[in-house]
Amino acid sequence: MIVSPPQEPSSEHPPGYPESWLVTRHRSDEPAAYEVIYDSEPDGLHARHRGDVTRLLAAVDTRLDQLGVPPRTEPKRFAHDVAADAVLHRAGFVPAVEFGGEHYHRLPSAMTDPEEQRLVVTRAFDMLQADGFDVSCDPDLLEHDMPSPWIPETSLGDRLGFLAKHIQASTHTRDMVANLSEVTAPGDGVLQRVVEILDTTAEWWEGFGEPADHRYAQRLRTIAESLDSYAIELRAIRGDLADRHAVHPRKNRVRENQAAASTPAPPRVRAALAPSPTAAQRRASSALPATAAGVRPVPPARPSSAPGR
Repeated sequence: MIVSPPQEPSSEHPPGYPESWLVTRHRSDEPAAYEVIYDSEPDGLHARHRGDVTRLLAAVDTRLDQLGVPPRTEPKRFAHDVAADAVLHRAGFVPAVEFGGEHYHRLPSAMTDPEEQRLVVTRAFDMLQADGFDVSCDPDLLEHDMPSPWIPETSLGDRLGFLAKHIQASTHTRDMVANLSEVTAPGDGVLQRVVEILDTTAEWWEGFGEPADHRYAQRLRTIAESLDSYAIELRAIRGDLADRHAVHPRKNRVRENQAAASTPAPPRVRAALAPSPTAAQRRASSALPATAAGVRPVPPARPSSAPGR
């Protein structure tokens, strides 16, 4: 399988952002095969998607599933690795992958001022420590006179993550809709704000004036347009769910079971379930002391080595 941008006619585009994609599959062994899996060139079947990488990968995955090709095993990444990625991302580092698949982070390539480099490294160092990481760093790379930054307890992404937890706990469509509305609301919903951020970023980026800057700006606007159309579709889906206005059958059953388990039993039931006082006395008199029975106090729990995110 060959995945590539179109070779001819040649066109200028930002690295990694071709204007279209062509995916073909070849097999010389019998039975021989040749097929076009994806073609977003101007006259291609998927021309409307142009350089959209998400659509490209979805089409490739679908065809590979049809051919029975097993998915590639992704290397397992632990939660603290993902948390460290988020901290370094916010601190200003750039993610990179070296030959062999090892992940690391680097300073921006055009950041050559040593003082500015120390400020970014110091910010990352402080943020990692604040998140519970055990960090070591050469003292010469740190700015020791820099005040500790104010770091909020929860990021904006974490606060949005609470919506997913509330949705998961919802037992009625009205609760679900109330949370989903924060994402889909016109004007000031999360998706609309993201569209606004992308459009503003495109306008700002375009101000550099270089040809590649215009292409990056256009790419941002294209993504914003796609996201805006998805927001409209999601808003309609949210409306359909609101019209349903019903209790979720599975969620409500779980809630009833939890409520039954937490509701105190009536006095007559408690009396019926209570052990006989005479039997309790017999058990008390025959029980061994805790020390003789070999009961040891539970040692204090060791602090977790995982970050506090």
